[in-house]
Amino acid sequence: MKYVDEFRDGELARGLAAAIARDAEAHRHYRFMEFCGGHTHAISRYGLADLLPDGIRMIHGPGCPVCVLPIGRIDQAIRLAREHRVILATYADTMRVPASQRLTLLRAKALGADVRMVYSTEDALAIARANPHREVVFLAIGFETTTPPTAVAVLHAAEAALGNFSILCNHVLTPAAMHAILDAPQGVAIDGFVGPAHVSTVIGSAPYEPFALDYGKPVVIAGFEPLDLLRAIHLLVRQVNEGRAAVENEFTRAVTRAGNVRAQALVDRVFERRADFEWRGLGTIPASALQLRPEFAHFDAERRFAVAYEPVPDNKACACGEILRGEKRPEECRIFGTACTPENPIGSCMVSSEGACAAHYTYGRLRGAAA
Repeated sequence: MKYVDEFRDGELARGLAAAIARDAEAHRHYRFMEFCGGHTHAISRYGLADLLPDGIRMIHGPGCPVCVLPIGRIDQAIRLAREHRVILATYADTMRVPASQRLTLLRAKALGADVRMVYSTEDALAIARANPHREVVFLAIGFETTTPPTAVAVLHAAEAALGNFSILCNHVLTPAAMHAILDAPQGVAIDGFVGPAHVSTVIGSAPYEPFALDYGKPVVIAGFEPLDLLRAIHLLVRQVNEGRAAVENEFTRAVTRAGNVRAQALVDRVFERRADFEWRGLGTIPASALQLRPEFAHFDAERRFAVAYEPVPDNKACACGEILRGEKRPEECRIFGTACTPENPIGSCMVSSEGACAAHYTYGRLRGAAA
């Protein structure tokens, strides 16, 4: 398949790994955070960490959209479905995120709540059209990648005067989380970032420039394939060696500096920044998430049903917060692979395939545990 198979060439991967090993200086320790959950998945799936020299450590960041949802946000959705009797529509992985009282949206459904899995925002709109006498709430989650489709759904609902449709908005912003990680007073040391792929197709490479200019941290945007990631790591090693900090774009086949300006315009038309938002593991971050603009407020489920957000502490046995901050590896969590598995997730990092714990469990648990 064009633009896939050629980026999985084993011989070229070995050549890139050799180049990284040749350029990595023996006295240095390189700490690179891959922000994107898709990158975490690819690193585990293809065993890329095994190809790197001992001095290079890949640190998993909070780039999994399901993982960063705090418990209180899932509790909100469950209250809407159980107490307000709405039809709650959301994506598949979200239905398995642990909430309070050992509930998930999937368990709430089993207890009688009308929770439905959808593949797209258009599916949620179709449910609203088919059920004119029921309130339908779309639980909207994700980074900049999934925000434009939600904006389109709101515009379509407005054009059709679809009065029984609303969204519970949990769209979050990548650069704000990167700032929070670097600004943390006792955060993990990071020498550079592998910039996210899908997010960057929307926002472009320009929003990462402050990390190079203000923090002195290089950012290399990478695609999802093995050669993409190895090439990005090689470019980061070179920047660190040369004492440079710049934004480089390895994923030129999909990402430009300006990004998808049409998608950005749709988002700006419908959404504005929240004053603050709580992230799992990162705490409350100012201006790090979106809410509907006043002219679309009647599509805001939080306002329509007056479901206030209530913070809930994470399970004390789960290290998901530390893993999202890059402070721990999945295998360093005491319940990883025992009480917490993809079939029985205790923390959100074990739910989605993009979660660091799920990726390690699926592709590298035994190797990681033995290391």
